[in-house]
Amino acid sequence: MILEIADIRINPGRQAEFEPELQRAIATVISKAKGFKGATVRRSIESPERYVLQVQWETLEDHTKGFRESPLFGEWRAIIGPFFAAAPNVEHFQEF
Repeated sequence: MILEIADIRINPGRQAEFEPELQRAIATVISKAKGFKGATVRRSIESPERYVLQVQWETLEDHTKGFRESPLFGEWRAIIGPFFAAAPNVEHFQEF
């Protein structure tokens, strides 16, 4: 399993709008992607416009090729992209 960690910064004061939209995007878009295993989200206490999204994938390619190169990615970004203050920082991790 691969863990994707996305560090997301949104525009100030938009948390109340962003959070249900992110949950909707997880439930209706990314969850349909091949290799998707689950997702969790955390909001920073010190920086309330900062979120950490953790997505579990079967393989790295399920995310980098299968999801990012599919129409689902466009749907995903259309829902949550307007809230971004900057592009998310995304990294992938594996167990050792």
